[in-house]
Amino acid sequence: MAAPKRGRNASAQSKPGRSLALILIAIVALTGGMFASGHTTPRLGIDLAGGTSITLRAVPEKGQESAINKANMDTAVDIMNRRVNGLGVSEAEVQTQGTRNIIVNIPKGTNSEQARQQVGTTAKLYFRPVLATEASVGAAATPSPSATGSASSSPSSSASPKTTASSSKTGSATPSASATSQGRAASDALKADSTPSASASASASASASASPSASSSSAASAAAAKLEAQYTALDCSKKSVQTTAGQGAKATDAAVACGKVSGIWYKYLLGPAAVDGTDVKKASAVYNTTTAAGWQVTMDFTGKGGDKFASVTGELAKNTAPQNEFGIVLDGQVVSSPSVASSITGGSAEISGSFTQEEAQSLANMLSYGALPLTFKTDSVTTVTAALGGEQLHAGLIAGAIGLALVVIYLLIFYRGLSVIAIPSLLVSAILTYVIMALLGPGIGFALNLPAVCGAIVAIGITADSFIVFFERIRDEIREGRSLRPSVERAWPRARRTILVSDFVSFLAAAVLFIVTVGKVQGFAFTLGLTTVLDVVVVFLFTKPLMTILARRKFFANGHKFSGLDPKALGAKTPLRRTRRPAGSAAGPVDPKEA
Repeated sequence: MAAPKRGRNASAQSKPGRSLALILIAIVALTGGMFASGHTTPRLGIDLAGGTSITLRAVPEKGQESAINKANMDTAVDIMNRRVNGLGVSEAEVQTQGTRNIIVNIPKGTNSEQARQQVGTTAKLYFRPVLATEASVGAAATPSPSATGSASSSPSSSASPKTTASSSKTGSATPSASATSQGRAASDALKADSTPSASASASASASASASPSASSSSAASAAAAKLEAQYTALDCSKKSVQTTAGQGAKATDAAVACGKVSGIWYKYLLGPAAVDGTDVKKASAVYNTTTAAGWQVTMDFTGKGGDKFASVTGELAKNTAPQNEFGIVLDGQVVSSPSVASSITGGSAEISGSFTQEEAQSLANMLSYGALPLTFKTDSVTTVTAALGGEQLHAGLIAGAIGLALVVIYLLIFYRGLSVIAIPSLLVSAILTYVIMALLGPGIGFALNLPAVCGAIVAIGITADSFIVFFERIRDEIREGRSLRPSVERAWPRARRTILVSDFVSFLAAAVLFIVTVGKVQGFAFTLGLTTVLDVVVVFLFTKPLMTILARRKFFANGHKFSGLDPKALGAKTPLRRTRRPAGSAAGPVDPKEA
């Protein structure tokens, strides 16, 4: 009989308790983390737990009816899907309905109001020069130099918390002493900026000293007078005005808007946009530990965007307050209006202002994924019940229980005593799957839907198949006439190779399915991939060590007829034994009876 190999295999054979201890510690740690987090059940998808269904309708802008086409609708779906799904496993569904509608289904437990803002917001970002600003009607206080309100923000310097704008290379800006109108009246500002142009330089669009062009017409004067009247009558203390004042304004025109600073709403008179959101290459939420700024949104501009931003801040720095400020306008609302002391170069900037983590990540999310190609109107927001999904889940759980019972019965009939190893292995795999799913809910937004339940049921067969491969390899060794302990160690390398190849193919299929599909099918693929990985962990750290330990017990080692390893029942060959010849006996053929 061949002895088991020495070295690492022999060490693993002699100390299987280490592997069992490791996986038990992992189970205890994960279970403790699950209870500590307060999430003791997996997060359910909309088909099982219900949720919110949002219907959005594409609304064409004037003269752009042809913009509502399949390409733009598909782009909008892709952007919305990335916004609400993040890592792709939160199970929010985004799909078109007809030619103009998009349906967004969000599982229960998600902030539906925040989700509605995420999916429907066009995220049109403009950097506009401030021509005039003052507190809205009824507001007596002026904002503090640094933005502290959660709704307002201002670029922050990495060098000093007192500065309000900076770049990674040069330039800084100090807050203005007051946000009320200074230097000149709104009418003067409009006269100085009565001929805005989309292609004008930052100095033409933002400078307080820009003179009217010679071709100014009575129509332009009338438009300026109308805008001045709007600014005078604007009352940003009214909720109905706060989010609608600046909407619909063209980037090439001057506009009025509202913004909140230190809990007080201010009205703004703004020049044409000098930089827009398409010039922002990347945005991310970061926590600044070096200053008191807290959560910030960092922005990196494109090459052209960085040049335009440096140009406009350079021109604004030549003026006095408030004409040395630029308003960061997001969907018509001013979220920050920092003043500028010098040109900000380097192609990057930071936005801060007492953001919470959720607010910073929400803003960065919208800016990172860009503006929607179309404007959408929310037609309806309805609550989806989970009655049908609950019935389907109940049926699915029954099917899973029946499948598990059949697997157990099969193991008991064909493998008898070896089921003492297989059934606990199945239980360990089930526990790990459940605990990890419960932790992934709050961790990455994973939601368990019906296809994911199907993936978990399929995993029962995959896990049982790994045990069967190992058991059959052991039986093959016993059929060759070897005893149990060396059979286990000789069978393991061959079984291990087969198990790894099989699980790799399953994992590869799950990964491809996860990448090329969307929605609920991703739930099936994710669960299948997760359980495949856990199958390898359980077989290596639990099944094999447990088999090594039980192989030392007489019940299995002696091949009891109920052990599943009875040599006679398996048709094992009788091992050949050699006998010593008596000294001085003549050489010759050996009687078979003596062998």
